[in-house]
Amino acid sequence: MKYGPILIGAATLIVAGFGAAAYTNSLPEAAARYTASGDLIFPKDYREWVFLTSGVNMTYSEQASGMNHDMVDNVFVDPVSWQAFKKTGKWPEGTMLIKEPRMGAHEGSISKGGTFQTEEVFGLEVHVKDSKRFKDGWAFFVHSDGQPAQMIPGDAECYSCHKASGAVDTTFVQFYPTAKPVAVKAGTFDAAK
Repeated sequence: MKYGPILIGAATLIVAGFGAAAYTNSLPEAAARYTASGDLIFPKDYREWVFLTSGVNMTYSEQASGMNHDMVDNVFVDPVSWQAFKKTGKWPEGTMLIKEPRMGAHEGSISKGGTFQTEEVFGLEVHVKDSKRFKDGWAFFVHSDGQPAQMIPGDAECYSCHKASGAVDTTFVQFYPTAKPVAVKAGTFDAAK
């Protein structure tokens, strides 16, 4: 019986170790995955990622958007990249940000005012950091059906807009209320944008 506490302690460490390993292995990978032809494979679990922000009817043009409906954008980032960002104020290689545009509505159930999100999702926009794969380090993809998507060509307006206006590494951290203070503290936030 003199080895009882030692055996119990060892068994506890082994069980705890397996639990930690199982938890670590269950975390999603930060790196994006691609088909053999280079199309981005859509991450189906993105709604389980870290929620960064929502915006209602946001437009980046001085001209009216011309929409005859409301749009609510939700932004998510993969958990591994978020953990790295919280430590450094920078997005690591493999970061994936997803903007999920949903139809907004005013009337429904008990709502008497304001705007809420509906189930109707438009094309999901994915912003991926991969300096080895993309000329300027980041690329955009749009998924409309959950299938692999081709990269949006590098001369599209989204690239120049993000490059000119992204407060952290071509991303709109200025609109992410939980990420902005991290970047400000780390000295990676461009307050001019």
